[in-house]
Amino acid sequence: MQLRKVTAASAAVLALALTATACGSDDKDDSASGGGKKITIGIKIDQPGIGLKTPDGKYTGFDVDVATYVAKELGYDAQNIEFKETKSADRETAISRGDVKFIVASYSINDERLQKVDFAGPYLLAHQDILVRADDSTIKSPEDLNNKKLCSVTGSTSAQNVKDKLAPKAQLQEYGGYSECLTGLENKAVDALTTDDSILAGYASQDANKGKFKLAGFKMTNENYGIGLKKGDADLKKKINDALTKMVSDGSWQKAVDANFGPAGYKNEKAPKIGNVVK
Repeated sequence: MQLRKVTAASAAVLALALTATACGSDDKDDSASGGGKKITIGIKIDQPGIGLKTPDGKYTGFDVDVATYVAKELGYDAQNIEFKETKSADRETAISRGDVKFIVASYSINDERLQKVDFAGPYLLAHQDILVRADDSTIKSPEDLNNKKLCSVTGSTSAQNVKDKLAPKAQLQEYGGYSECLTGLENKAVDALTTDDSILAGYASQDANKGKFKLAGFKMTNENYGIGLKKGDADLKKKINDALTKMVSDGSWQKAVDANFGPAGYKNEKAPKIGNVVK
């Protein structure tokens, strides 16, 4: 077979064509200017009331509402948002690698994380709490969890925190997921479930769970939810903070709280002051 020789001029034309094609094929915009381009935002997809992907492919939850509002203020329409699941252990990596522009995923601000990423916000002050059956009046304080079966998910520190600091005789039960804990709670296999009150409220607010459970309201820790972004991106941080401030002032923040957590009787804290992390 005879191979055709490619002249230097032809090679140059071909290289330019390939370069132009490659540039034109990428419609994702990493800037915060919008303009119809796509933006990728990290969320949770398995936490009702916080971030949940429904069977029909839609995304719901308070974090989703916050992310959508912020993106709109940055210039992105809802249809140009690409939501990406970011599990707790992968959040810092997803930000540093550029997989997402920012993360809104029940992401508590703490000193360790601030070494790796920056945070806008906080946009919600949550607390560690417990969920009990609606007809249970035996648990009125954290100390009442002594000799009770306390459920949390495998690998979580929430239940251990209660046992170490508040109820040393609590009987810890680890399940694979919060849904399993809820089933155990409903069937009286366990007496209480513990994690952030916002997450508990989200599960209790599901149609299938309405009226079955209640939050105890113990407020055992402070969890400042922030929006995680790449360290050093001061411009984006300011724009997100401005968007959060507007969301609070125009009433959209409270509307989102009521819609996602209200059915569980969640008594939310007032919207936190931007930049003020409550210890």
